[in-house]
Amino acid sequence: MSTFESATDRVGRLLTMVPWLMGHQGIDLALAADTFGVSEEQVVADLQLLFVCGTPGHMPDDLIEASWEDGKVYVGNAAEIAHPLRLGRDEALALIVALRALAAVPGIEEHDAVDRALVKLEAAAGEAAGAAASLTVAVESDELEQRVLAAARSGLREHQRLHLRYLVASRDETTERDVDPMRLLSVDGRWYLEAWCHRAEDTRLFRLDRVETIELLDVDGTPPEQARPREVGPGVFRPSPDDEVVRLHLEPAAAWVAEQFPLEHAERRDDGSLVVDLRTADPAWLTRLVWQLGGTARVLEPAHLVASVRAGASQALADPA
Repeated sequence: MSTFESATDRVGRLLTMVPWLMGHQGIDLALAADTFGVSEEQVVADLQLLFVCGTPGHMPDDLIEASWEDGKVYVGNAAEIAHPLRLGRDEALALIVALRALAAVPGIEEHDAVDRALVKLEAAAGEAAGAAASLTVAVESDELEQRVLAAARSGLREHQRLHLRYLVASRDETTERDVDPMRLLSVDGRWYLEAWCHRAEDTRLFRLDRVETIELLDVDGTPPEQARPREVGPGVFRPSPDDEVVRLHLEPAAAWVAEQFPLEHAERRDDGSLVVDLRTADPAWLTRLVWQLGGTARVLEPAHLVASVRAGASQALADPA
């Protein structure tokens, strides 16, 4: 068995590793491993992969040269990767439009960094940047969501606490919550409010299209010192340390789960399947996920969740509908 690593993570490391090694010829293998936070065996595996990579043509002179004899690492014939990439006109315009849309997102952190990057990119693009002025990017929302978004913006701006009537879709339950707003985010075409929830006594993300009502309270809404923003990426889901750890066995057809959700641990079996540990605050959601995977996923731990999945599957098979 070997520790699982996504292709995205490995490609990202390789793209960083090549120019770094080009500038540190003859570095000790152990130091290179320590720099990239992996084992020496992993660095050797990466170098072996680089050895068969290169520019189109696949002739010996097109491939990256890599050697690690006597514990010293050398990389050559990789100048194209070692030099910074240059954006084409269309790529620069797309990036300018995206940065302008990002700068317009309310509540986003690091506005100054976005503005500085935009100024530099527009200066480098020259006259070509003018074409981006005719393009706009809008995140769609209905009338209710727009009202909710406006109230959330006010709460952020005025540091006021908000009262939400919020639908928890996984339980089909409407809850009442007082929250201290922290930031607004647009992820995968949806608006989210990140806030300190006094009901959960923790940081939570609220989808604005699931907020049924929102009210500005005449109460200071400054989040407490222990409020910390959650790391947010595609899919938005990020577990809490207090969430339950679930161990799953994933067949190759269900391996995408390891790419989609943050994992505590993952191991690849010799047959290509995975055993992964992930956290969930909602066992019902995890149960539905396993059912939807149709036999390509199986719960190994905890026992109560194994029983829940088995009972639900048995009931579904017994139901003639």
